[in-house]
Amino acid sequence: MPVVAIQTILDGKYEGKSVTIRGWIYRKRESKKTIFLIIRDASGIIQCTVKRDNPSWAEAKRVTKESSVMIKGTAKQDKRAPGGYEITVEKLSIIGLAETFPITKGKGKESEQFLRDNRHLWLRSSRMNLIMKVRSEVLRFTHEFFRKEGFIEVSPPMFISSACEGGSTLFGLKYFDKQLYLTQSAQLYLEALIYSLEKVYCVAPSFRAEKSRTIRHLTEYWHIEPEWAFADMEDLMRVEEDLVSYICQRTAENCKKEMENLGADISKLKAVKTPFPRITYTEAIEKLNAKGFKTKWGEDFGFEDEKALAEEFGGPFFVYAYPRQIKAFYCKSHRDNPDLVMSTDMLVPRIGEISTGGAREDDKEELLKRIRELGLREEDYEWYVDLRRYGTVPHVGFGLGLERLLTWMLDLENIIDSIPFPRTIRRFYP
Repeated sequence: MPVVAIQTILDGKYEGKSVTIRGWIYRKRESKKTIFLIIRDASGIIQCTVKRDNPSWAEAKRVTKESSVMIKGTAKQDKRAPGGYEITVEKLSIIGLAETFPITKGKGKESEQFLRDNRHLWLRSSRMNLIMKVRSEVLRFTHEFFRKEGFIEVSPPMFISSACEGGSTLFGLKYFDKQLYLTQSAQLYLEALIYSLEKVYCVAPSFRAEKSRTIRHLTEYWHIEPEWAFADMEDLMRVEEDLVSYICQRTAENCKKEMENLGADISKLKAVKTPFPRITYTEAIEKLNAKGFKTKWGEDFGFEDEKALAEEFGGPFFVYAYPRQIKAFYCKSHRDNPDLVMSTDMLVPRIGEISTGGAREDDKEELLKRIRELGLREEDYEWYVDLRRYGTVPHVGFGLGLERLLTWMLDLENIIDSIPFPRTIRRFYP
């Protein structure tokens, strides 16, 4: 008999029928006449009952939490059981007998550090199961959106020879007899591809050696990055807000059960509609000063600044027209005001900035001037400057942090729960 997913039983498709399932012991409870086993697989959990006169009674007594098993029995409706269905066991086979499982029901609340050290086991929890399922769906919706918009997925390198954002946050490594770095962003390489494919995107890891200890920082995270040709800032913000709105609406529609079980606010996602509010950097400074902050014009925003700004909007919004001095060398300056660049950040409540994007400098001489101003080595960017020598074109792009988006969408306490194996300034095990 073929193995069926637990969720199909909970959906009522096998009422009164013989079924075979396989999974792990999630919970176990015994009485004199009955052993109750809660079995989980990737799709859900179901209660299985073993009676004392059952030939599998001895195996049911022996089986331990997190043991892997195969069970054959009859599915029936029972409103007292989790999910409203249970299986009357006819045969139980132990596949892998587990040793005493180190995570008990109480430890999840008692020690976050313990759970982080045992992440490889905590991923089996119902909470992490739900988060990973939503993460997978968000990735699916991301790919759906870009395909609908005519973008082509590409694969950038992880080893780079020169910085995209800044040298202070680069992870260096020995590459044979050379010094290379782990990528901070695929942007520069995506720009090269637009001259062939026009509209490209990738979803890939990025690495930043930031010594920040906040609820939103990871040293390794997944970056959603599109770049496209023949576009301006209006095109940029339209695509960016359309993407985030699409992800939120599709998640609200398709992940209701997961959102409810996680205790996340699904109405927040349904409320994400375009167009998003927009304020300039200068307006943002004025708002912060009105709130009692002492942020000066020309300074970059910190986590607390961004959180304070986001409080009054209640959802995603843009801050644009940043000072030239706090943005990267590739940002295009406003020709009528060279002190400002065509750069924009998207912010959300509690998390602050979740994406950064803008117009890329498409004039060769302006780009070279900026490289020299910042003291960067021209030879490191010779190939990048070549893109402006041979058929330059106005173009834009942005980078959206998948984990920051998920942390906001699911009301997670910390970004480390949005990724299977988090990497932070102090966390690199397991």
